[in-house]
Amino acid sequence: MSYDILVIGGGIAGASFAGAMACQGAKVLVCERTPAFSDRVRGEALIPWGVEEAERLGVHQYLLENCGNVVQWWSTGEVRRDLFATTRAGHGFLDFYHPEMQQCLLNRAAQAGAKIWRPAEVVEVTPGEVPSAIIRCGDTAHRASARLIVAADGRGSRMRQISGFSCRRDEPCMEIAGVLHRNLAIAEDTAELVLNATRQELAIFLPLGEKRYRSYFARRRDRQIRLSGAGDAGIFLRCCIGSGAPAEWFEAAEAIGPLASFDGADHWVPHPHRNGIVLIGDAAAASDPTYGCGLALSLRDARVLRDQLVADNQWDRAADAYAEEHDGYYAAIHEVHSWWRRLFFETGPTAEEMRSRALPKITEDPDRIPDFIGLGPETPRDEATRRRFFGDD
Repeated sequence: MSYDILVIGGGIAGASFAGAMACQGAKVLVCERTPAFSDRVRGEALIPWGVEEAERLGVHQYLLENCGNVVQWWSTGEVRRDLFATTRAGHGFLDFYHPEMQQCLLNRAAQAGAKIWRPAEVVEVTPGEVPSAIIRCGDTAHRASARLIVAADGRGSRMRQISGFSCRRDEPCMEIAGVLHRNLAIAEDTAELVLNATRQELAIFLPLGEKRYRSYFARRRDRQIRLSGAGDAGIFLRCCIGSGAPAEWFEAAEAIGPLASFDGADHWVPHPHRNGIVLIGDAAAASDPTYGCGLALSLRDARVLRDQLVADNQWDRAADAYAEEHDGYYAAIHEVHSWWRRLFFETGPTAEEMRSRALPKITEDPDRIPDFIGLGPETPRDEATRRRFFGDD
């Protein structure tokens, strides 16, 4: 029961990292708590800089062939952006049904040589130079040790708590509701964003292939009606149409998944490594889903940790290097998102004055908006860029 790496969680971060390290010859055990992945209303758009990370991890082609839907166009009302022509690597979105994506990546990890225990619950973790964990499979408990334990158990990470990490949180701002639709009247190669700054709300529609679309509606938390269950499906559609989405998009729409709401505020762990335990994905930093960077951040975590471990056989030092790099690129994304939050979703006379100055300039020149979809953490965020975005130039 001794491994190089024990991965807790078989989602996008855990499975992609496990597969990447198994490909490097590491002895990897993955513990996934659920017997099967289910639709829980999560992110399903890998934006262009995240597709680059998937390529660097070696999972892009696998996702494309097994569950991915390529989206060329990013539509924001009158502005229709050709992502193939305007991103640094010529990528669009890669969208997928979340449970299918998780299973694909877990299958790939197993094909690469990782051992998968499922359903398996990690009930105790002992940090240290040789960390270990107690894993319950049915009525049997096992103790496994590893050179490194990697916790990838999501936004509500239990491993983060029991391993002693401190977590910081933004004040809640947006409440997000989502549902899976079939037969929206939207092109299957186009992601649609409807942003209503006057009402501080937005709607996003992501084509997943096979006439399936993930639909989201987000509004300031202090104005949101929490939507949940089939009985609120009509309210959800009225909210989307009220934000500015054309009513004809929904004439033949059918809800084929659960409707659920969640709080979108960021929370993160500074330096997500201590005593042989490393956090990746949403366990390390959960980015506000309003901005769509969560899956891309998860893949960057997996890629950066892999690269550091491959480059330095002193894994404690390598994990520290990952944690330092993670702090930098997460902080960059967090700052740019805070600009968006301030301009589009703050309320009051000061916010209204700011929008009256900035939005006409953005309408005239959409390139004033920092391109975090295409560039991610490398998005320019100097003072000149900030002033241009807020219309202060």
